[in-house]
Amino acid sequence: MDSCDKDRLFRQGLEAFNSSRFFQAHEHWEEVWLETPEPEKTFLQGLIQIAAGFHHYSRNNRQGARSLLLAGLSKLELGPAVYRGLEIGSLRQGVRRWQEWLETGNNPEQDQIPRISSLAESRDNP
Repeated sequence: MDSCDKDRLFRQGLEAFNSSRFFQAHEHWEEVWLETPEPEKTFLQGLIQIAAGFHHYSRNNRQGARSLLLAGLSKLELGPAVYRGLEIGSLRQGVRRWQEWLETGNNPEQDQIPRISSLAESRDNP
């Protein structure tokens, strides 16, 4: 797979995630992950696990959601707050909030799932 294919699949995964199509995001990113060396491989695995965690939550599997969100967050915590032009720090903060909610027995709404925004989007929407 060449870099153009990887970029296309990564963007498709990002679009799927931000549209709450978490299983599809997982699938797109996993294709890239399979052919990516470290350290980006760990970053992608973190995104994949977070997408899978929200997918589990959408299917009423709270334990699976908690477990995968925690695993994904631990991988994303290893990297910078901005990665590939994306606001990973904001995503980490949102996932931490979800972890707290799930640990305390709250049932957050689907529309409270964090989105992954780019730096350009953040500058355009202060």
